[in-house]
Amino acid sequence: MLPTHHNTANIKGQEVFYREAGPADAPVILLLHGFPSSSHMFRNLIPALADRYHVIAPDHIGFGYSSMPKVGEFGYTFDNLTSVTAGLLDHLGVQRFSVYVHDYGAPIGWRLALDPSYDITAIISQSGNAYMEGFPKPFWDPLFAYASAPGPDTENGARAKFTPETTRWQYENGSADRSLVSPDTWNHDQVLLERPGNDEVQLALFRDYPSNIDGYPKLQEYFRTSQVPLLAVWGAGDEIFGPDGTRAFSHDLPDAEVHLLPAGHFALETHLDAISGYIRGFLGRVLS
Repeated sequence: MLPTHHNTANIKGQEVFYREAGPADAPVILLLHGFPSSSHMFRNLIPALADRYHVIAPDHIGFGYSSMPKVGEFGYTFDNLTSVTAGLLDHLGVQRFSVYVHDYGAPIGWRLALDPSYDITAIISQSGNAYMEGFPKPFWDPLFAYASAPGPDTENGARAKFTPETTRWQYENGSADRSLVSPDTWNHDQVLLERPGNDEVQLALFRDYPSNIDGYPKLQEYFRTSQVPLLAVWGAGDEIFGPDGTRAFSHDLPDAEVHLLPAGHFALETHLDAISGYIRGFLGRVLS
């Protein structure tokens, strides 16, 4: 097993933590994490891919071990998170890569895919929406209500996403065997969520989330015109990004490879071998 390096780079005045492994001259895979996690969610996937690929997994600003400036000191939008990620890629000299997106990582990955500065060779989506299908109402209705009308009447519904109970539920929902999900996962994330000021970071990103949906038509046009190879590996029991979001890729990418697993939102915690196997087979075909 190849070692994983834990590095930090100063990008646009912010410290960006990232995990990196694999041969320097191998094809690059960029792993982009979701809410409320960090590159920690990829701690087992990285060594499973690093014998064949150069794997890079950053923590977004406000997450993990990267900088967490106050809301008044940094604009917490998905455009700005993408700008920092692009800065890291430029710092590392990476222009051509495959991208694995999960949850919040998807709108960042989609922006990179639409940026002509980069050559996206393939996409792996695991609970990373690109269509309006797959937004389960119980989870999303309070967030959309808050994003459309931020204020005391809607903020409590958004803040409910920061509680220890909800963080644990995000890891366990939809899992056929919850005993496979380590409590280290949700406890790790909760400690970071409870840092002073992080609630305001997350609220700002909730308010900006509709900008991602506004970009869906342009993204779907990119899918239609590029026919970029895409693998969707999704938890069939995911109650945050539902399996309809997986099937929707076929609207514009008829050759998309789709797999639904008996798992939930954090499917890597229970189905690492299956997901890494699908990735290795998929990339082995499309990159050759």
